[in-house]
Amino acid sequence: MTRHLPILRRWLPLALVAMLPACSLAPAYKTPDVGAVPDSYAGQTADGLWSPAHPADMASRGPWWSVYANPELDTLEKQLDASNPSLAVALARYDAARALLGEARSDLYPTLGVGASATRNRQSDNRPLRGSNQPNEYSADTFGVGLGYELDLWGRVRNEVAAGKANAAAAQADLASVKLSLEAQLADLYITLRGYDVQERILKDSLDAYQQGLDMTERRFEGGIASGLDVSRAKTQLSDAQAQVSEVVAQRALTEHAIATLVGQSASRFSLPADNAPMNVPAIPLGVPSQLLERRPDIAAAERRVFAANADIGVARAAFFPRLSLSGIFGFQDTGMGSLLSAGNRYWALGPDLAMSLFDGGLRHAKVQAAQANLDASAGLYRGIVLNAFQQVEDNLTLLQQLGKEAHQQDDAASAAHDSQTIATNRYREGAVNYLDVVSAQTAALQAERSAEQVRTRRLQASVDLIRALGGGWDTAQLSTTGNAVADSTTQAR
Repeated sequence: MTRHLPILRRWLPLALVAMLPACSLAPAYKTPDVGAVPDSYAGQTADGLWSPAHPADMASRGPWWSVYANPELDTLEKQLDASNPSLAVALARYDAARALLGEARSDLYPTLGVGASATRNRQSDNRPLRGSNQPNEYSADTFGVGLGYELDLWGRVRNEVAAGKANAAAAQADLASVKLSLEAQLADLYITLRGYDVQERILKDSLDAYQQGLDMTERRFEGGIASGLDVSRAKTQLSDAQAQVSEVVAQRALTEHAIATLVGQSASRFSLPADNAPMNVPAIPLGVPSQLLERRPDIAAAERRVFAANADIGVARAAFFPRLSLSGIFGFQDTGMGSLLSAGNRYWALGPDLAMSLFDGGLRHAKVQAAQANLDASAGLYRGIVLNAFQQVEDNLTLLQQLGKEAHQQDDAASAAHDSQTIATNRYREGAVNYLDVVSAQTAALQAERSAEQVRTRRLQASVDLIRALGGGWDTAQLSTTGNAVADSTTQAR
């Protein structure tokens, strides 16, 4: 027992150092300040034409597009989630971030290796310090096990792990952000497509009325009641409406092709049947502005990257202090003459390794400055994303409310234009007006009805954009595990 006392005295201080709580050189983390967050949105007051749903905290954050109650849109969104190429790229980037996190975590554990060799050697006759009794040729068989472990006294490894966790969480939020953006893009295109269906129906109904007007004008011309000018005007109006139908059909086809690409299908083999049933603008839960910081995945990603940049400062500062590691090796070696694993052939080595740079030409100072600059940039980016998020909510909220008023006004205009068209047609039959009045009334009625449909489509698109600005189907529970890991790392850094 007494022969082991020198060894214990030698390694006991080192063991005590290893058991001491290691420090961290990263600054105490604080979420960047974005200023005072208002209690409510500026455009949140109800005006009788549109109002948000309440309570907001009970709103579903899953498939947000279900508020439009359109089974075909539901199917397309599911296809997008399964087959969109851009979504697959974002998922691969998230997997890569998780792999980098695993790489950083590996430094928390000891490394263990094993090696073996069996060689036949010849030494030079003139080898320095060669003994006279040494053979010219000999064998060398070696088998050894090595162990190494760095004591993370300054928190370098733990800060690397903390940054890796934050970057993985940011990549997961990026994935959610890409998913939300693509889902909103698909919903917007689908609404546009259905708007074209309604416009095509309006135009074809007008074509029937224009054809009847042309037939009536030609009969009146043959009877000597109408002039050739009236016939020309009727033909011009009919041809112009037919050209508008062709334009709407072409735009619908392009929109259908874009939808096909989003859902991961070939545009040549993809088609959606026409459906001119109107879609209703849903009631949208707004919540309070403070919830936006939790719901938006791009804000979550930016905040996690600020944390990662803060941890990187701790990594850079740790380079100013010595790196202490323990290494050990145990094995057997002989010249091939006997049993390799016999007790007499064993060898071992155990001891600490201390390394520190004394002069590097300012390299470590530059790395700390670069890490601090990266933190400042990440914080600025975070603040910019938050401010843009509030702007997007206010923009779309204002647009949605004003489009509600415009929709009512445009519906009134369309109704009045249809009345004018009926009056003008009846007076033309009676011979009280010429066909120019009929053409003008019919053109105004068609334009008013198409404008009303375009406003309705814009309202639906604005509702999609507002849902997207509010965070859509974002669910903070999806990041609960990673988020807790980031919080734990923050506690350790402090």
